[in-house]
Amino acid sequence: MPLVGERVRLREVRPEDFPLLVSIRNDVDTQGWSRTLPPDYTLEMIEKRYGGRDFEYRRDSAMFMIETIDDDLTIGSISYTELVDRMEATIGIAVLSEHWGLGASGEACQLLLRFLFVELGLRVVRLWTQSGNVRAVRSAEKLGFTVAVRHREAIFKGGGYFDNLVMDLLREEWYALHPDLEDHLVDHFR
Repeated sequence: MPLVGERVRLREVRPEDFPLLVSIRNDVDTQGWSRTLPPDYTLEMIEKRYGGRDFEYRRDSAMFMIETIDDDLTIGSISYTELVDRMEATIGIAVLSEHWGLGASGEACQLLLRFLFVELGLRVVRLWTQSGNVRAVRSAEKLGFTVAVRHREAIFKGGGYFDNLVMDLLREEWYALHPDLEDHLVDHFR
């Protein structure tokens, strides 16, 4: 069942999404924090990674495609990994550059954060970015994330060094930004 917002929906990965995933993974601007540069992902690599996945009930990771509601256009992917039940997870998002700044990424993140905090009851959600990606840092801050760890000058990109950043968002911080929602687990964490 997809997670549905006003402008985007998060749905399962399908085989027809594989070429888009290759494109996103090979985009230096989208993947500029990666230590596996230069990007050299192939369709075969993506098919091997996602095509052979069997259905299972494991909740420690999931990937969703981001699709616009108005025109059913697939514009990127969003995922969570390293989930520890009732504790933490790390999220990641990659959106085609022509859709940056239009609000779709922020809404996709909000949908995933709501799922992680409300449905899975997580305590903290983290993400990785780098200081040179000012757009990503600002977007994360708008969602409520703050810099928790800074690895100074750990990324070399475009002829310069940038800090690798771990940003996080605590459960109570997320709920404070959403006063219309009630945290039914608040007493369990005290």
